Amino acid sequence: MNVQLFIPCFVDQLFPETAFNMVKVLEKLGCNVMYNPEQTCCGQPAYNAGYQDECRTVGTKFIKDFKTFDYIVAPSGSCTGFVRNYYTKLFDNSAVHNEVKLLRKNLYEFTEFLTDVLHVTDLGATLNGVGTYHDACGALRECGIKEGPRKLLEKVKGLELKEMNDCEVCCGFGGTFSVKFEPISVGMGEQKVNNAVNSGADYLISTDLSCLMHLDGYIRKHGTPIKVMHIADVLASGW
Repeated sequence: MNVQLFIPCFVDQLFPETAFNMVKVLEKLGCNVMYNPEQTCCGQPAYNAGYQDECRTVGTKFIKDFKTFDYIVAPSGSCTGFVRNYYTKLFDNSAVHNEVKLLRKNLYEFTEFLTDVLHVTDLGATLNGVGTYHDACGALRECGIKEGPRKLLEKVKGLELKEMNDCEVCCGFGGTFSVKFEPISVGMGEQKVNNAVNSGADYLISTDLSCLMHLDGYIRKHGTPIKVMHIADVLASGW
């Protein structure tokens, strides 16, 4: 099975090890993994800031870079959800309408691809400790991802999975929201971290590094005894 990688901007620039771990998992499952080095941003930051024309320009390049019949897999529910749900509006009644339909059909968030396409839940991973899962808004609300990540985590040897209070509540990042409304964003992050710690977890796990980056900033500043991990890093542990 051929798989094209879509690596979002912040993963590429700040957390490349997660992308490598995603490749490690996919190759273990027999996938032929490919990466187009010409790829850039999907356009979500520009769109959220109100720059739809600029977003359309970036999106046009994205469509060209991922014009393929292969599966496209990304370690981000946020970016996956944006392409699926907003490209149809951006490119409605345009010359690339059919390309957008194909792109939306082939694009999957990483855990979604594992559970819904490959029908795999046990990767043979090992991570000792207690973990709790944060439902990132992009994964949950934009892609409808809920049970899949939990099924994957339940199969990790040595990991006890516990639910925290308000696991579906936003962490407060929200892209530019965290810049424009910093006090609210920090308060939401604090609540999320406290809920994770109160669950007894050693690891705060999610599908989206944007959420985890935000939460880790609070954790580091306050010396909170918990570690954030992207689910790809968890699934690549111990083998």
